[in-house]
Amino acid sequence: MRVGRIVSTSLGPLHLVVEGEALVSAAFDGWALDGVKLGDHEVLGLAVEWVDAWQKGAWEAMPPLPPLCLQGTDFQATVWRAVADIPVGATASYRDVAQTVGRPLGAQAVGAANGANPVLLFVPCHRVVGVDGALTGYAGGLERKRSMLAHEGALAQRSLF
Repeated sequence: MRVGRIVSTSLGPLHLVVEGEALVSAAFDGWALDGVKLGDHEVLGLAVEWVDAWQKGAWEAMPPLPPLCLQGTDFQATVWRAVADIPVGATASYRDVAQTVGRPLGAQAVGAANGANPVLLFVPCHRVVGVDGALTGYAGGLERKRSMLAHEGALAQRSLF
């Protein structure tokens, strides 16, 4: 059974969905919770705790990520793992990520994989930027991406992997 919760954030409503024992979706407003029962679940509680710590900027005291179930292709999963390694306060370009996953000419494919990220914020695809540092592409909207990076302190300087 899929269980969901809508969490108020400074970035707008964040829709969380758990299936089984893992978070399968985290998306900002505009996303429908069709077929999802709103309610409580241990993993939802962990996800909300993590989101609360992120919002407070408690970088040194962040709880562990809740269990995630990332459904996608092998390539998408490889990209998401690489993106998950970008630390708070840093960014990497699509080209950087492509090189990290062994596809040096695959920046556009990395962008497509990021666009399919089912758990925004938890897999921080907002930390991936253009090679020139430009903020491009984000399923949650570019203004939200800018706000997230500013909150994390990543707009003042750009660092790579």
